Amino acid sequence: MGYAPVIASGFPHLQFLIERQLAVFPAHAPFLEKRFSSLGAESLIFADGIAEKVMQIAGKQLDRVCEDYCWLSAAVLEEELHFRRSGHYRLSTFEQADREVYSKPQYMTRYMNGLLISQLWWRNHTETLQFFRDEFVAKSPCGVTHLEIGPGHGLFLYLAAASGSCAAAEAWDITDSSLAQTRLALEAMQLQRAVSLKRVNMFHAPKAQFSSIAFSEVLEHLEQPRYALSILRELLTDDGRMFLNAPVNSPAPDHLYLFETPEQLLQMITDAGFAIERSQLSPATGATLERARKHKLTISVSAIVRKG
Repeated sequence: MGYAPVIASGFPHLQFLIERQLAVFPAHAPFLEKRFSSLGAESLIFADGIAEKVMQIAGKQLDRVCEDYCWLSAAVLEEELHFRRSGHYRLSTFEQADREVYSKPQYMTRYMNGLLISQLWWRNHTETLQFFRDEFVAKSPCGVTHLEIGPGHGLFLYLAAASGSCAAAEAWDITDSSLAQTRLALEAMQLQRAVSLKRVNMFHAPKAQFSSIAFSEVLEHLEQPRYALSILRELLTDDGRMFLNAPVNSPAPDHLYLFETPEQLLQMITDAGFAIERSQLSPATGATLERARKHKLTISVSAIVRKG
């Protein structure tokens, strides 16, 4: 608990959230100190703003969310150990992921709670979200029609839909329960715009096109990411822009497709007919990019693309 004032002094939402997290997970103090102690003012301001949104979404369940992050950390460690021993992810098919993760409501709730607060605690997640806001949303032309596939905790969708450049926003997911969680998150963040939330399987997508698309942390959950990219190309207008994000070497309870290097992922994107406008590589907390490459640690790879 004594770490919090040192880590986040002057950033009240972040400091409060760190204190609540350490109350249920005190062993995480050195990790959070490493995570935040070297950040500059701009990054801390952004993190403080995201902390406020996380607190709004969590509401009275904040302690539960912090506890579920502790649970998620243990689950990811177990997957990491398997990855280190075998060189591959534990699961390889959607059927396995559905049986072990997606079809279990209590498991999914804990998983989504943990992922929500990981947007702050995991450096690569925060940097990806900030890149999305600053380089994708902020540089979108006025009047875009925005689609997010797999909106999850709603933070990406909120940033896009709340932007003055957004004329209309829509989100697709494959389950009603996931959409309900996203709807509650948008309401908690007091989004002042109607967003159409639809139960849609992208592999059976309706004929539609959007000038702005977000597809964040979905490719690694698919057996056929190349096929997904071909569908996304059809959904994007000729003058549109898309934000893609996926991790390499990132074992998790429902990750299926292993990207071993950033270049492998970026090559797959260009092979699918996209031109990369800008990209960012964000290694896991405490790792330099060089070390992450050498030891096959998690790197989040973000790309802003257009049709090639």
